[in-house]
Amino acid sequence: MACDISLGRIEPCKDSLGGLDAVYFINEADLDYTDLTFDATNTDAIESVAGSPMAYKYELKGNSSFEQTIVSSRDNGTTYFEQVLNLTLKKQDVTTHKQIKLLSYGNPKVIVKDNNGNFFLAGAKFGMDVTGGTVTSGAAMGDLNGYTLVLTGMEPAPAFFFEATTESALVTAGIDITDGSGTVQS
Repeated sequence: MACDISLGRIEPCKDSLGGLDAVYFINEADLDYTDLTFDATNTDAIESVAGSPMAYKYELKGNSSFEQTIVSSRDNGTTYFEQVLNLTLKKQDVTTHKQIKLLSYGNPKVIVKDNNGNFFLAGAKFGMDVTGGTVTSGAAMGDLNGYTLVLTGMEPAPAFFFEATTESALVTAGIDITDGSGTVQS
C-alpha cells in the first residue's frame, strides 16, 4: 500500500526554538506550483524555483506563529492540511496600511522562516487568504500600535521545507527578495 510509513524517529535533542523570524509574501500570479523543483530523494523539500518570483520580506519579533492542523476523514477518504499564520506587525504607517489592504484582497504564497533557520512554503498550491486581523492603536501607552493578521490556507500536503537554510541560499534557489528599503537580492 502506498500509504505505509518507511522510517522511525529517534528522540531529538532539546535545541530547537519556537517562533518566527520573518515571512516573505509572493503574489499568487508570480509563483505557480509547477515552478517548484523538489529534491529527487527528499520529495518534500524544495530544491529550486523557476521564474525568479519576487518575495516581499516582513521582519518579525515575537507574537507570530505558524501552525498546521491535519484534517483527516476516514469516512470521506480525505486528508488535507490547514495552515494558519498569525502575524503581529508593530507600528502603523501609510505604506504598511496599503500593503495590508492588498494582502487582504490577494491570495499570496508565503515563505515562513522560523527561529531555527528553516524556510517553509505555505499555500504552495492554493495560496493563503487573510481571514482576519486587526488594525489597532491600543488603549494604554504600552499596548500594540500596529497590525495583526491571520492567514489561512488549505493544502494537500504540509508546508514544504526549502533545502535553503539562509536567505542567500533562498536567493540562489531562485527567489528574489526585497525588504522595506527597496533593496532587491537576486
